[in-house]
Amino acid sequence: MGLKKEFSEAVRALNEIDFSTSTLEEINVFETTVRYLGGLIAAYDLSGDPTLLHKSRELGDMLYKAFDTPNRMPVLRWDFKAAIRGEPQEAADSVLLAEIGSLTLEFTRLSQITQDPKYYDAIQRVMDIFEEQQMETTLPGMWPIAVNAKARNFVSYTGFTIGGMADSTYEYLPKQYMILGGAWPQYRRLYEKSLKTMKRSIFYRPMTNDGSDILFPGQITSDGQQPVSNLTTDTQVQHLGCFAGGMVALGAKIFRREAQDMDVAKKLVEGCLWAYEKMPNGIMPEILHTIQCPDPIECDWNEMSWYEHVNKSYPGTDSGKEKAEKYHLPRGVSKVDDTRYVLRPEAIESVFILYRITGDASLRERAWTMFENIIKPTKTNIAHAGLIDCLASEPPKNDRMESSWLAETLKYFYLIFSEPSMISLDEYVLNTEAHPFKRPI
Repeated sequence: MGLKKEFSEAVRALNEIDFSTSTLEEINVFETTVRYLGGLIAAYDLSGDPTLLHKSRELGDMLYKAFDTPNRMPVLRWDFKAAIRGEPQEAADSVLLAEIGSLTLEFTRLSQITQDPKYYDAIQRVMDIFEEQQMETTLPGMWPIAVNAKARNFVSYTGFTIGGMADSTYEYLPKQYMILGGAWPQYRRLYEKSLKTMKRSIFYRPMTNDGSDILFPGQITSDGQQPVSNLTTDTQVQHLGCFAGGMVALGAKIFRREAQDMDVAKKLVEGCLWAYEKMPNGIMPEILHTIQCPDPIECDWNEMSWYEHVNKSYPGTDSGKEKAEKYHLPRGVSKVDDTRYVLRPEAIESVFILYRITGDASLRERAWTMFENIIKPTKTNIAHAGLIDCLASEPPKNDRMESSWLAETLKYFYLIFSEPSMISLDEYVLNTEAHPFKRPI
């Protein structure tokens, strides 16, 4: 962006940071890896500054110690001070899928730029467990929201989603294949098996009053006691799940699956665009519910069915029509479970990726409308604030700005209006915090 003076000041300030200590008693290894380590590696890849390489290695060496457990599964909520004292470390018996499955890109790229294989070795041991047990879960092809790292049991839990607590594990499968230069087919196998299950059990077509042929990612519970074909998809739509369109578009491109998957990617992106464009202020809320089409091919709008679903979703004696008006629900949305907008990037992320892959200029026009709708209610005199209720006529602000607003949301908006050579997807892989890593030539 031309801010080279500010960048140089930030690099100099890095020398004052001691990554061997922290004011926190417990470190979130996943968040530290994707935000801090990922940011340092990307800054090095973009600049070649040796200070950034040194600091990447310093932080990487610290995080590497979290894998020093009897079974080599990492401690993800890590008391590093206890580790320094030499106390025994052991992985937890319940960890979030995203936290254990989303360390691959950063540790792999760190091995590449330092020429030290130990970081890649650490995460590859974890991913081998993922592959061994992928088809043994109660929803074969996907892994549950939580897994037992202590027992290396990734199959026992029963909840499945690509939204919060799981998302970046799936996002990283095609991206890890890319950062390895396509040299290791394991990640293609993992991705294709998981996508097959998503298309069957997670993605669904919602009923819309305008007949839009779109897809949303829902969630599902499976205890393994009944056939997968009999399971019902919960139509909860999370803004966090809007990364799916970009993931499927990338996978379709790099694995030459355009014929069977690019249309799915477009429908997923259109789903999240629909959720923005139909909302009162043009902003998609954190969580909502829609109504699944009984038939994904023929799906006629049913006004009375929508009112019935709205009526069931909200308490009170008002009619479904009255509740829809009271809660500012656009036609097709049966409930808004969480009215917040916390400056999330996932929707514009997928719009950006699909635009770069297809060149569809209309996506940029719609992205600009998204940008204008977001900027107006979130802007303050010092920054941008998350919204408590993005459906209200004058959305109240939260006194908080997530780091992802700068690292991801604004970056994707900037990139979609830049030349394709700016962080070319032929040259870079963006991690889950939108930090660009160079792909091997």
